[in-house]
Parts: sequence; C-alpha cells; structure tokens
Amino acid sequence: MTSLAEESVEEGLHVLVVDDELPAIEDLAYMLAADDRVCRVSRAATGAAALRALEDGAVAALFLDIRMPGLSGLDLARVLAHFERPPKIVFVTAYETHAVDAFELGAVDYLLKPVGQERLAEAVRRVVEAVSGRTAREVAPEDEMIPVELVGVTRFVRRSEVRYAEAHGDYARLHTQRESYLVRTSLTALEEAWSDAGFVRVHRSHLVALAYIDEMYIESGRCAVRVGDMRLPVSRRNTRALRDRLVRHARPGAHRP
Repeated sequence: MTSLAEESVEEGLHVLVVDDELPAIEDLAYMLAADDRVCRVSRAATGAAALRALEDGAVAALFLDIRMPGLSGLDLARVLAHFERPPKIVFVTAYETHAVDAFELGAVDYLLKPVGQERLAEAVRRVVEAVSGRTAREVAPEDEMIPVELVGVTRFVRRSEVRYAEAHGDYARLHTQRESYLVRTSLTALEEAWSDAGFVRVHRSHLVALAYIDEMYIESGRCAVRVGDMRLPVSRRNTRALRDRLVRHARPGAHRP
C-alpha cells in the first residue's frame, strides 16, 4: 500500500516560499518551479500569510526566510511544530548565525543567500527524503569494502574507516587512523561516489569524512580542518559549503560512527 507521503513525492512537491522581499520570492520560486520534483510553488510575504496559505492545500515544505517583520521565520517554525503533520522546513537566509537554532527546530536544510540552482536541488532532495520517510542513511549505499593492493596481497578496507582521501594525480590515497592506501581511482570519482556517505570536498587535493572532522578554524585568514593529528586546508570556494554541512551533521541525533 502506498502512503500519503509516497503519493505526494510521486505526484510532485507542493512548496511554499515565504519571504518579505518580493525579488527574493520570485527568484526562489522560479528556480523551484524548474525542478522536476516540484509540481506547485505558492508564495507568502509574511508569517501570517504563510499560515493562511497552509490552510488551502497539502504543502510539503516551506522555503522560509528567517528575518521578517512580525512573525519571524523561527517563530513560524515553532508554531508549525505543533501541527499534527507539519510541513518540512528549509530556511533560506542571508545570515549564518541562526543555523544552530534552525536545526534544533528540525529544519531539513539551511541555505545561505544567494542560493545557487545546484545547492537548491540538494535541498529539494533532502525534502523528498524527509517527506517520503527515507533518511539519508537509508538512501546511502551500505558500507563499501574497498580492495587495496599491498605487495601482492589484496586487503579490503571499509569506507567507514577512511578519514580522508588525498589526490595523487589519477590515483587517490586513502587515510585511515593508522594506515594509508593508494587506490586506482581519482579524487573526483570518489567525491561523486561517496557524497551520500558523508564525504565532502574541502580542497582540490582532499576529500574528508565529516564524521572525523574534530574542528574547523580560521588562521591568518585561511580556513582549515583538523582530522585527528592532521590539519587539512579548506579552499575559499568550499568554506561556506563545508560550514553548512558541518552544522547539519552536528544537529541533534548525529554521532560519530
């Protein structure tokens, strides 16, 4: 038997964009309408208008600004938390300072303006998973066994043991807690294959498992992460995306394997 959530996902998502700035609403609504997984986009300029819009139909998710006059996005999320079947929430804001509060309220995602199409598509994917009841863990592949060659002997290393991978031309070196292994694949190929398993590209030379990042810091204007005893550079273009992923990973219920 197909559940209501599954039917909603199969038919396409009805989403509501809530923002007090008209250009922001129009831009986001346009990008959402271009996503094949979205069948309908509604708009609201205030929190009160959003509550009225929720009475008109089954809205699967709100793409919600935080700083609005009257009822703020966070206030609206607290109201929706008392609904019997609250819609999923994706916060869309120009401010990073509310990320922790947003995820404590159960937000599916937290987007920083200006939002790109690729980043928005990832948020829609998370909404689809949340609406259908499938978690990221359920849709991600099971722990992969990676064959590595060691002087004529093939050893199998679990992907969950890999802390970070380092680019070596057309090869990649996998680093676990005690060993490192050279494998016949590129870092780009690993990034594509392991993105759903919690690995994120922090630099053109490094792919890191979020679960093993002990801290992220800025020193002399440059960002880096610490993985055990190793300090790995984070490129400027990857800094915001990494901070966003770390906040999501640190939300209640997340834990290191």
